Amino acid sequence: MNHKLLQGKKGIIFGALDEQSIAWKVAEQCAAEGAQIVLTNAPVAMRFGKIHELAEKIDAPVIPADATSMEDLEKLVSESVAHFGGSLDFVLHSIGMSLNMRKKREYTDLNHDWMHKTLDISAISFHRVMQTLWKQDAMNEWGSIVALSYIAAQRVFPDYNEMADAKALLESFARSFGYHFGQRKKVRVNTVSQSPTVTTAGSGVKGFDDFFSYAEKMSPLGNASAEDCARFCAVLFSDYTRMVTMQNLYHDGGFSGMGINPALLQ
Repeated sequence: MNHKLLQGKKGIIFGALDEQSIAWKVAEQCAAEGAQIVLTNAPVAMRFGKIHELAEKIDAPVIPADATSMEDLEKLVSESVAHFGGSLDFVLHSIGMSLNMRKKREYTDLNHDWMHKTLDISAISFHRVMQTLWKQDAMNEWGSIVALSYIAAQRVFPDYNEMADAKALLESFARSFGYHFGQRKKVRVNTVSQSPTVTTAGSGVKGFDDFFSYAEKMSPLGNASAEDCARFCAVLFSDYTRMVTMQNLYHDGGFSGMGINPALLQ
């Protein structure tokens, strides 16, 4: 059921790759709630993804942008504002990639040049996006910026490797920039710590199936799906959460509050 929570709102969604992507589900949900959207992803991701199918489905333009390039981001934001004929109401950052994980390097034997790239793509890109929005004064008052995170930012999940460090940095950027955006334009900035979710990127994590099953049994409500996350993000973009900012919001079926669940012992 859709309630037109985002009627008249305009935003940019980063990271929709295919139907399994959380960003894809968020775009669909926001469009159903009445929002106008610009879709973006890195040119290399667009070559093997299906973003243009989504764009046609929700009637949204696609503006390619490498989130590690300030020039690309400046062009993306300025062209989006021109397309909408005004400033933005929401932005979703759903970007993450680890070269060390792709190359199966253990945490105790990382290639640090690759680690720099991981941090740039997965975390520093969030600061780049917000700095671009800030310098172009591209956000409307009471706008909302959300980035997707994971509980490995706070707790040890060995197979999540250097992405845990990237997510910790991502969440710190949300708090720090959230202060500045709140002071200037009443814009709120939050991260959503989502359950392990079956996505093209997430499924590539070593031991993902065991990861997913463990969280499903530990969480009183089970794992939150990509569709659940999309609905939560839509609420965070809406006027019903105007006083929520600088928070890491757990959207994980209760996993983050658990110590042990007897279901795991059976």
